[in-house]
Amino acid sequence: MPYLQTKDKTAIYYYDWGTGTPVVLIHGWPLSSASWEAQARVLADNGYRVIAYDRRGFGRSDWAATGYEYNTLASDLNDLMEALDLRGATLVGFSMGGGEVARYLATYGSTRVAKAVLISAVTPYLLKTEDNPDGLPKETFDGIVEKLEKDRPDFLKTFGKAFYGVGLVSHPVSEAFLEFSQEMALAASPMATIKLVRAWSETDFRGDLAKITIPTLIIHGTGDKTVPIDNSARRAVSLLANAELIEYDGEPHGLNATAPQKLNDDLLTFLGRPAATAAL
Repeated sequence: MPYLQTKDKTAIYYYDWGTGTPVVLIHGWPLSSASWEAQARVLADNGYRVIAYDRRGFGRSDWAATGYEYNTLASDLNDLMEALDLRGATLVGFSMGGGEVARYLATYGSTRVAKAVLISAVTPYLLKTEDNPDGLPKETFDGIVEKLEKDRPDFLKTFGKAFYGVGLVSHPVSEAFLEFSQEMALAASPMATIKLVRAWSETDFRGDLAKITIPTLIIHGTGDKTVPIDNSARRAVSLLANAELIEYDGEPHGLNATAPQKLNDDLLTFLGRPAATAAL
């Protein structure tokens, strides 16, 4: 199994499928690179080199004691880009992974990157503050941390249903898939799981987005109750210089699992456009 070592000697697991223009898939909280299975195989089968990795503390990567903030997470991504010498890549960030895309591009630039995709992303800034009145109250995230500290497996089981829009009459994913998702979440470091709630909820990416000029595709479900579209995608598109927003009517947060064919089609269309016109 391929691993790379980050600057602080954390071992990061990744898989590398196919050949062609590179596409880097960055997973959401509290999952792992395995959550991309419906996208990774399709992209590889369509002529792209697909690299997906487990964020530190998740999946098969090391349970590092530190580094659960976006500067380090972006540094980990940079280590991957340099170790594999990726060029002309598209970065695809799901949920909190969108924050890594934003912080990486703002910090390291776009020398190695041609395009970006933000799916159900936490950008630009989720926390309600005096200068961000459209954010969500801190008590919302305090409650998540409290429940994780009290009974992490139980919280993640309930969270998973909301993540994929499962209700009394709505079952967009199977029970087996919910179990698969729960297994990914439970395999993560408890420390990483809790600390990263603070990172994705309290990090301000507004300045990061303002520095991004490459074509960027934003995809978000209007039924997302985990990262509501009004607090994220609809604000992010106005902060980016060259962005397009595609809204998936009624889809929940985990739309890569609930609408995989539509997502794959939109990704392939965006990837196939010349970079100069991709988001016009």
